[in-house]
Amino acid sequence: MTDLSQIVKAYDVRGVVPAQWDEPLAELFGAAFVEVTAADAIVIGHDMRPSSPGLSGAFARGAAARGADVTQIGLCSTDELYFASGSLGLPGAMFTASHNPAQYNGIKMCRAGAAPVGQDTGLADIRARVERWSDEGAPEPVAEPGTVTQRDVLGDYAAHLRGLVDLSGIRPLKVVVDAGNGMGGHTVPTVFAGLPLELDAMYFELDGSFPNHEANPLDPKNIVDLQARVRETGADLGLAFDGDADRCFVVDENGDPVSPSAITALVAARELAKHPGGTVIHNLITSWSVPEVVRENGGEPVRTRVGHSFIKEEMATTGAIFGGEHSAHYYFRDFWNADTGMLAAMHVLAALGGQQGPLSQLVAQYDRYAASGEINSTVDDQTGRLAAIKTAYQGRDGVALDELDGLTVTADDWWFNVRASNTEPLLRLNVEARDTATADRIRDEALAIIRG
Repeated sequence: MTDLSQIVKAYDVRGVVPAQWDEPLAELFGAAFVEVTAADAIVIGHDMRPSSPGLSGAFARGAAARGADVTQIGLCSTDELYFASGSLGLPGAMFTASHNPAQYNGIKMCRAGAAPVGQDTGLADIRARVERWSDEGAPEPVAEPGTVTQRDVLGDYAAHLRGLVDLSGIRPLKVVVDAGNGMGGHTVPTVFAGLPLELDAMYFELDGSFPNHEANPLDPKNIVDLQARVRETGADLGLAFDGDADRCFVVDENGDPVSPSAITALVAARELAKHPGGTVIHNLITSWSVPEVVRENGGEPVRTRVGHSFIKEEMATTGAIFGGEHSAHYYFRDFWNADTGMLAAMHVLAALGGQQGPLSQLVAQYDRYAASGEINSTVDDQTGRLAAIKTAYQGRDGVALDELDGLTVTADDWWFNVRASNTEPLLRLNVEARDTATADRIRDEALAIIRG
């Protein structure tokens, strides 16, 4: 039996190519996906990694062998695949390993309308079928296999986004975009074409070997080139996309990173202006400023666990207009509750281009607290260390604890959260406070227990 324990993760299938993850396995996943979703048609896209066309083609063969008609949209960003799933009303599969290193590949899967496929909503069933077929042999093809056709949706995707955020009337802006040799190099030129933007394109050549830097802008070392270019050229801002271009990071005119929490708050205010009284989702490691801004703009903030499946589930339950995570995933009701970094970037451009001040001044109103950023610690006993933190803070005057996701400890002028990684022996610490000295003190206090 194929051991999928290391390549089936919370929301996707991911593994080293070809040691764990090859075309025969992808074909089985295509067949299983069709069976679990009961789909008679699906849509498939892929990123620029060398293994992606072969894996996506094998998945298509497996799906067609179970009777599903397959629409292949070819090279695309993950949010472009979500657009296709939403606009065509089809379950979808995107072949990408997102921001992970070049030797990896994977699938992100969704039901029709870009609804997520998670462990409890189909992924476990897909895995069970693949494991059984790997052991016993694949099922016989159905009597009438499905068709496989090609379709280009990039222009429709761009038109949909531009219909949601009108950039035609903004003042001219100079924007540096670092695509990291990922799919932003494919989507940005079409989405930005004809707009009052002077585009300075960095690393737009599609290259899954990532010759310049990893396509993971969450790691500060991967935005150094972008920061330097913004400073050198006097650009108004810089944008960095991850490998599959579903996340977008922003730097201001000084080359300084803008917190994703500040972007969440900015976009929330704009969405609430369109949808007064709406609900906005934020995960529990976003800044205090996010629910504050939501309330100030007449909205209702809802706090959730970290992770896209939790955000999307809560958006569907509450009818939320927008959701944001500190990892720079941004979710929109107008985009089938799916995450799209491009749409968030367009909101930033619209806000900046609609007034005369610099970006640093614009976002200052949304960036109100001192934060540590996420700090990872390798530990031998995640459960034991979390219990030690709980013991240390439980019962302190003016301190509240909750365990919605890991452990969150909150006082009047600071909070911190500690969560265990699902895939590595790590604890992840995030601290925020009303001033830097307090944030540093609480950070050091918490780390002393975590690493004790």
